Amino acid sequence: MPRKGTRNAQGGGTIRQRKDGRWEARYTVGRDPGTGKQVQKSVYGKTQAEVRKKLQAATVSIDAGMYIEPAKLSVGQWCDIWLKEYTAHIKPSTKTSYEIHVKNHIKPNLGMVKLQALTAHAVQGFVNALEAVDGSGKGLSPKTVKNVHGVLHKALEQARQIGYISHNPAGGTKLPRWTRPEIKPLEYDMVAKFMEAIKGHQFERVYLIDLFTGLRRSEILGLTWDCIDFDNGTIYVYRQLQRLRKAYSFAPLKNDRPRLITPAPDVMQVLREQKVKQMEWRLMAGQVWQPWQDENLIFTNEIGGHLCDQTVYNHFKQIMADLGLPQTRLHDLRHTYAVMSLQAGDDVKTVQEHLGHHTAAFTLDQYGHITERMRKESADRMQALIDGIKGKS
Repeated sequence: MPRKGTRNAQGGGTIRQRKDGRWEARYTVGRDPGTGKQVQKSVYGKTQAEVRKKLQAATVSIDAGMYIEPAKLSVGQWCDIWLKEYTAHIKPSTKTSYEIHVKNHIKPNLGMVKLQALTAHAVQGFVNALEAVDGSGKGLSPKTVKNVHGVLHKALEQARQIGYISHNPAGGTKLPRWTRPEIKPLEYDMVAKFMEAIKGHQFERVYLIDLFTGLRRSEILGLTWDCIDFDNGTIYVYRQLQRLRKAYSFAPLKNDRPRLITPAPDVMQVLREQKVKQMEWRLMAGQVWQPWQDENLIFTNEIGGHLCDQTVYNHFKQIMADLGLPQTRLHDLRHTYAVMSLQAGDDVKTVQEHLGHHTAAFTLDQYGHITERMRKESADRMQALIDGIKGKS
């Protein structure tokens, strides 16, 4: 039997079941400026839970001063609401990238389209235009197109979940093919040349830590001395130093999983040398020494401030250009560490943990061609052993 009357709903408004069996929620969106009377709207659904979800979405927007009647809501307006109300749980750097994609691509192309009128065909046309399938050569890379579409899909999926649209029109989009770029680790002879080239360089120890631990640049620059256990020879990695626009701040790790690594003894020696050098800087600076945010960073400038990630990168690019490898990226030092570890006989699980990958499967996928070569070399060694045994029989 249908329920009679109304009841208070979580977040305000009232919910009731109509005689036809459907559920209705009524809420106030303001007052008519002419009569002063309350203006009320209704949302409907097949179940009480469905209606309550729609009601909550509406009242949150009203409280934030962002309410627009769903039928009149544009894609651009919804993206603004979504960024403000539904992305508080994501990392600041991720939210910044979402905001950039919305501002630079989604709103200029789809912003004026009514949310409820957006079609799958329109989304496909949007993606095709981003990719510049007309052959103009002015389009975005397949990876960037995929990222922009991902942001749009997330925003539309949230709209679907709260009942603003019946389905996600970005769900069936055909995206441009994207293949992971081939990793380009340094060969052993180039590792030796690189180590010779950075001797005495202001960022020598930063580069050495990168090369022989596989830590990300942001993780290295975010290390503090309390992360280092010289007695046990370990490094505890639990956060990274990130730059958002022009401001630096600590942020969680990429996969939110702190890790304890045990690097080679030479790596710990590099850290000892850094500690000595930093103490010399501190004595020379005296009262000028100003630790950034009172943090005891390992890698600082001569007066205790954090290092600029772009400056570290630019110096690396110049070093590699001088060595005849201008296309080498700083991230390739991380790849070099992974390859050297695998070739040295480390198991994939150990390499995964040092790199901070979410799973060993990802590590295998990333460096599959290396492990495949290692398996072939192992088979060749076994065949040589078999041949030797046969020769003695």
